[in-house]
Amino acid sequence: MKSTILITGGTGYIGSHAAVELMQAGCNVVVLDNLCNSDVRVIERLKNICGNAPQFVNGDVRDSALLDKVFALHPINAVMHFAGLKSVGESWQQAAHYLDNNVGGTACLVAAMERADVRRLVFSSSATVYGQPDTVPILETAPLRTTNPYGRSKLLCEDMLRELQAVDSRWQVALLRYFNPVGAHASGLIGENPTGVPNNLMPYIAQVASGRHPFLRVFGNDYPTIDGTGIRDYIHVVDLAQGHLAALRYLEQVEKGITVNLGTGSGVSVLQLVDAFKQATGMEIPYQIYPRRPGDVASCYAATDLALEALSWRALLPIEVMCADAWRWEQSIKNAVDHD
Repeated sequence: MKSTILITGGTGYIGSHAAVELMQAGCNVVVLDNLCNSDVRVIERLKNICGNAPQFVNGDVRDSALLDKVFALHPINAVMHFAGLKSVGESWQQAAHYLDNNVGGTACLVAAMERADVRRLVFSSSATVYGQPDTVPILETAPLRTTNPYGRSKLLCEDMLRELQAVDSRWQVALLRYFNPVGAHASGLIGENPTGVPNNLMPYIAQVASGRHPFLRVFGNDYPTIDGTGIRDYIHVVDLAQGHLAALRYLEQVEKGITVNLGTGSGVSVLQLVDAFKQATGMEIPYQIYPRRPGDVASCYAATDLALEALSWRALLPIEVMCADAWRWEQSIKNAVDHD
């Protein structure tokens, strides 16, 4: 692959891992990120992993003039769109901000792509578009209904992109519905490093293990699940990034859009993940039970047949590797902080 790919949000957690997979596949990569929840030092770390650094543009995906400049300066063939806010809890307090950033940002991006005559897009969606599922595993054909403003922003983006494809067959869009990305690159150089208190479970567990928090907050232990805690489909971020490369190849070869789940196809409860982390690292994770959070669902895991059939892709890395890689990354962060 000799394509030039624009990655929005490319210094973020998933975007940076996608950049690794693309560069290792021979692509030229241009990263656009406003660094609101990431670190510019990721660019140097990508160079350490891949041997060369992507082109980096510091800016916001809602900046139309900047987007036009990026498309004018680089021979971009396709876009992977990761730039967006992603906290379910925060979205309840900042619903308008989520709409502006996630939906408005996507609208600005596709308008710029249209002006640049680039219509191949891999979009970072989410299993939150399924809301409270009727059955699990969840098929791509399941009803779409969200339970929180974050999920609504993703569904509105999906609706926009479906409409684009319906009215203009030149558009090729892969809507990738993630389940729960965890882990980090095996090098220990890139991983999930949220600002402030983590909103996602695995980095919170890792931060408790390293002493940054006294205990894990478990939200709800009265769900109709194996141990009363919520069940999710945890997928290693490297597997997820490889799924993006598979989706891009699909768009190039088939030249039509696709909507597909990216998950493992099996569910793990909060307390099962805590136990798996202990088994993988030897670290005890104290926890306390808190009330359920609004918008959370009891059980959510993917049906993965379509990903295998259409993309020839499946998640391969087990939960033990996810935990070990997350812990290695957390230790590297803590060591860096301790030496600052």
